[in-house]
Amino acid sequence: MERMPSRRIKSSDAEIAYWALGAGTPVVLLHPFPAHHEFWLPVAEALSTRYRVILPDLRGHGESAVGEGPATMEKHAADIARVMDDANVGRAPLVGVSIGGYVLFEFWRKHRGRVAALALCNTKAPADGPEARAGRLQAANDVLERGTEPFFESMIPKLIGKTTRETRPDLVEGALRMMRKMSPENVAQVQRGMAARPDSIETLKTINVPTLLVTGDEDLMTGVNEAELMRSHIANSQLRVIPKAGHYSPWEQPQDAANLLRQFLDSL
Repeated sequence: MERMPSRRIKSSDAEIAYWALGAGTPVVLLHPFPAHHEFWLPVAEALSTRYRVILPDLRGHGESAVGEGPATMEKHAADIARVMDDANVGRAPLVGVSIGGYVLFEFWRKHRGRVAALALCNTKAPADGPEARAGRLQAANDVLERGTEPFFESMIPKLIGKTTRETRPDLVEGALRMMRKMSPENVAQVQRGMAARPDSIETLKTINVPTLLVTGDEDLMTGVNEAELMRSHIANSQLRVIPKAGHYSPWEQPQDAANLLRQFLDSL
């Protein structure tokens, strides 16, 4: 599926890889954990007829290095600013799924002048509670001891909706293939970074750019409830639910995701 040459840049202590597709107004797409930029390719191809789509691998994912210590939201946000600089993108709509959304909350806090619009997909604003945080830190230790495969296998039913698991084994296999690019160290430091992320509920109230909220009707991790919470705090935001899709909704239903994003971007 890979046809595009990557660009590699230095961002503080890590080399970050990104890809660009198409020409026109830029848009930046951030993938979920533990995938990488290929997550977005089917959607990016549909958008690239009108937009220049920028596809970074987040720090610790795909071909991007993890750097020293936990991959915090601050580090990820700084990496995205560097990618935009390198791609000559001043201000653009940014789209993020799951951890991509967490990164966008931080990016908004630090670089809101560079945000033309936001699409927050399959993500949530609250920080981890004590139990979720402990779970992430335990998972970080487990992958370092036992390797990543048991962790990735255990994540599939949480990340991929029931319909997709039952009808599209190829998409399940593709998700695992993306995950397997991550080393135990990568998984551990990304999990530690997510465990340390700040609460973003108050941040929601400051968002004053066009905002699209997307989730899947089978998303067990950040479903309609979390999307509704964001909608209630972000003025003039709109919420769309992709049917027969889980936490990886743009990967599971790329046509629906592309249509929603295309409509949203065209309206800006």
